[in-house]
Amino acid sequence: MKQLEIKSSIGESKIYVGESLANVSKYLPENRKIAIITDPVIHSLYGEQFPEVDLIIEIPRGEANKSLQSLDGVFEQLIEHEFDRTSFILGIGGGIVCDMSGFIATIFMRGIEFGFVSTTLLSQVDASVGGKNGVNFRGYKNMIGTFSLPKFVICELNILKSLPKSELLSGMGEVVKHGAIANESLFSYIENHVADLEKYSSEVLETFVYESIVIKSNVVSNDVRESGARRIFNYGHTFGHAVEKITKMPHGFAVSVGMVLAAKLSVLKGKMLQADCDRLVSLLEKLGLPTTCDVSSEELLAVMKCDKKRDGDSVHFVYLTGIGKCCVEKLSYTELAACIGDLR
Repeated sequence: MKQLEIKSSIGESKIYVGESLANVSKYLPENRKIAIITDPVIHSLYGEQFPEVDLIIEIPRGEANKSLQSLDGVFEQLIEHEFDRTSFILGIGGGIVCDMSGFIATIFMRGIEFGFVSTTLLSQVDASVGGKNGVNFRGYKNMIGTFSLPKFVICELNILKSLPKSELLSGMGEVVKHGAIANESLFSYIENHVADLEKYSSEVLETFVYESIVIKSNVVSNDVRESGARRIFNYGHTFGHAVEKITKMPHGFAVSVGMVLAAKLSVLKGKMLQADCDRLVSLLEKLGLPTTCDVSSEELLAVMKCDKKRDGDSVHFVYLTGIGKCCVEKLSYTELAACIGDLR
């Protein structure tokens, strides 16, 4: 097991890579009411390993259920079972469970403590780490949310071996992103271990998770509210969130398409060499992730204008300047509209 820590202006969070769900009890507070929030599949497969708690709440799977309306029943149960400001929430599941349980804990009674057992690759390298919690609004990703760090995150690597290939690949979209923006060595490691990923190698999965969290924790510790350096993690997401909303493809798949579009724009702006762009596309294709999609430029731009990262008539856009390097600059929607057709 490897341990990392985030120390920020809004609190501290400990991350345990390789710890087991079966050991989660030792991280839970004593003599306090505890509720587990999970989904039906995780509960049915791993419920025997859950710790004894006061309440277990299941939330439905799927992005469509990651909404404000889905929270009513959760709050009703918490109130019915007399949870209060001293209580604790443990989210056990993937990205949707972590996003929603963190958001619920942050706004219930104006905020109670919470922790995660993350069970998907996507969640372990993205949703569960960094303190961003939220729900979607009318299909727009994480439009309503908060910044609040979990007390702990357990990245359960053994469960990753049970994931279908599509879920593993969705997580790899974010892993590739981390290498592309901040660590050329990680990017090269992915290039050299695609075959091992297909075999669900424990060593390779641990490296992907750990190195991704190292990158994220270092940045988040200094910019937890995404006002500066943390914006680099939005690489590929300005396009990607729009692609995800329009096509309904999995998050990591949409981010893959978004990264390619952002890399092409980086080349168009003279910030990145075509050879580096080709290298990125090649890796994504080698992994089996999409690099194109059938969406009109007009539809893509219309959705992008509703992105939560919008700043007036501009967006803070993340360009690659090479593999493992990036920069963030304001890009006007007028300028984006002028070149978006060329990207496609």
